[in-house]
Amino acid sequence: MTETIVITGANRGIGLMFVQQYAEAGARVLAACRHPEQARELSRLAAKTRGRVSVHPMDVTNPVQVRALTGTLTETPVDILINNAGSYGPASAFGNTDVEGWLETFRINTVAPLKIMEALVEPVASSRRRLMVNISSKMGSMADNGSGGAYIYRSTKAALNAITVSAARDLKARGITVAALHPGWVQTDMGGPNAEITTEQSVTAMRQTISHLTLADSGRFIDIDGSDIPW
Repeated sequence: MTETIVITGANRGIGLMFVQQYAEAGARVLAACRHPEQARELSRLAAKTRGRVSVHPMDVTNPVQVRALTGTLTETPVDILINNAGSYGPASAFGNTDVEGWLETFRINTVAPLKIMEALVEPVASSRRRLMVNISSKMGSMADNGSGGAYIYRSTKAALNAITVSAARDLKARGITVAALHPGWVQTDMGGPNAEITTEQSVTAMRQTISHLTLADSGRFIDIDGSDIPW
């Protein structure tokens, strides 16, 4: 059966590669991004897929746009929700944290994924796969933090991990699997050109992990190689 997948932050980097790979695999993809009119590569990809990829305007912090996307799915099961949209936020060394920038990064990285999960819980619950995947970061691991700094990004991803675990507990009775995935250090605008792996390598590995997720994996924080990351 054809899977239906919702991907946020789909206009570039990891999100765009998720769209490409899932479309090539024959899935129906709803690709959400803030400015579709500027997402030329995504638009070209969608045009080649004969309707399998549709592009939707959605700033993840805009509840009106989140509801608009949900409204298109009233009778469409969503097999996999991938909360990929995120922001590194302002630089945040000790003694120099931008409070307003911090709060905005929390809205993007932490609050928005939960609100999107809440908005799409019915379409996901009615699907065959019933998966919610939050793209987190190993930088959200407190046990793995050996260098300090990055207060804003680290704290928002640690909070996303907490949300992932709570949602995993709350949605277990509905058969929904919720997991947090670390994409690796990836060559994107955020990761920079000296990062360890390409978007293709990252997404290929994450899709392999996603393809094997079951309810027994719900609440896990999973590394690029499929192993568990300590909290």
